[in-house]
Amino acid sequence: MKQFYKKPLSWLLQESGEEGSHSLKRSLSGFQLVMLGLGVIIGAGLFSLTGLAAGNNAGPAVTLSFIVAAIGCAFAGLCYAEFASMIPVAGSAYTYAYTTMGEIFAWIIGWDLVLEFSVGAATVSISWSNYLVEFLSGYGIYLPPRLVHSPFETITLPGGEVVHGLFNLPAALVVILMSYILMRGTKGSAIWNAVVVSLKVGVVLVFIALGWKYVQPANLVPYIPKNTGEFGHFGWSGILRGAGVVFFVFLGFDIVSTAAQETKNPKRNMPIGILGSLAICTVLFIVFSHVMTGLAPYTEFKNSGAPVSVAIAHTPYKWLGQMVVLAIIIGYTSVIMVDLWGQSRVFYAMSKDGLLPKVFSEIHPRFRTPWKSNILFCVFISLFAALVPIKVVGEMTSIGTLLAFVIVCAGVWIMRYTMPDAPRSFKTPWVPFVPIMGILTCLGMMVFLPLDTWLRLIIWMAVGMVIYYCYGRKHSRVRRTTEAGH
Repeated sequence: MKQFYKKPLSWLLQESGEEGSHSLKRSLSGFQLVMLGLGVIIGAGLFSLTGLAAGNNAGPAVTLSFIVAAIGCAFAGLCYAEFASMIPVAGSAYTYAYTTMGEIFAWIIGWDLVLEFSVGAATVSISWSNYLVEFLSGYGIYLPPRLVHSPFETITLPGGEVVHGLFNLPAALVVILMSYILMRGTKGSAIWNAVVVSLKVGVVLVFIALGWKYVQPANLVPYIPKNTGEFGHFGWSGILRGAGVVFFVFLGFDIVSTAAQETKNPKRNMPIGILGSLAICTVLFIVFSHVMTGLAPYTEFKNSGAPVSVAIAHTPYKWLGQMVVLAIIIGYTSVIMVDLWGQSRVFYAMSKDGLLPKVFSEIHPRFRTPWKSNILFCVFISLFAALVPIKVVGEMTSIGTLLAFVIVCAGVWIMRYTMPDAPRSFKTPWVPFVPIMGILTCLGMMVFLPLDTWLRLIIWMAVGMVIYYCYGRKHSRVRRTTEAGH
């Protein structure tokens, strides 16, 4: 069947060796890939979800929740590392599905990644705007309320009048700025990301170093609070439920694989980037959560919207709260940029395969970036962030990411049987156990997402299938070449 044509591995290996002004430039090192992963993984979720999981589910044993969540992510991370080193081209899960499952599955996951990265960038930019408003208000600077809210949000003006927002201007501007940096070149974007990541990690380390001295052992007892009689409320079931909450803190490492075609020596550096960023974040998150729950009784985090502030209140370093907010504001720029990066690379790969118009795979002759793809998503995502409230888009990022994880884990399992002799510089251990556990972990997380998130995914996929059958299927390079060979 035409929809199940597969892209030969030989084609992908040929694409990975392309050079010149019309191809992506290989300029990223293993260190820069690790920083790319840290840039998108370390976000505000660490500062908010840690307290949520501790106060409602696991207590001080939230450290164990992080370990369980990290193991779940490692299953998918190992599968990504094998594919990214074996098939070092742009496209990530889309490209892997094209080789192992066929064109229709590649389109589904490619369209899913468009959702994941677009909504991810929009969601983070809206949060960035909210944190900016909070930070500036602390210094007596107030932005016009109607210019920091979407038209679908109601706000109460100082005089008591209730009105609708007009346009979330800061959210749109930060997307435009990050898109401009991306269009100027991969190496410059990586340098900016490295600087921002250094600041984010620095703040986490400062919190750990200053807070460690004031950790009260009494706050860590009992380490695993007794279950209340309800599943997920403390006890061992609470640790598992807490793992489900903090699992989403780790999401984003998969974006590293979209940079495979811009990486020097990808067979070596891609596993370093993917697994290295996961390992560093795991250690940071465990120590961070230990200090946080040691500073204050876990019960104080239950209903707090700013759990880090609760912990900091038990130290003499009150200024650290503003420092954390500033770190989130600066750090969010790297999350937005890396989401935009991944988005344009997936579109680039789909365009090269003929499933999307050729214009999206055109490379800037000087900067060697898919600049027209960057411009398209700069316009789309900046408007999306400016006009749509965050509650509409928040959990759509998670379901898109988890679906991609399922496809990649299944792809590794399939390829071990269909192409057992293909060269692999990095091999996922214990196949099929690791891919199966990755699939089950991610499907389990997806099941607990709200129904309206599933409905939005189904609608998005329906739109995607219309585009595929009206355009992609007819212009597919793989289909045309395969049929010409017959």
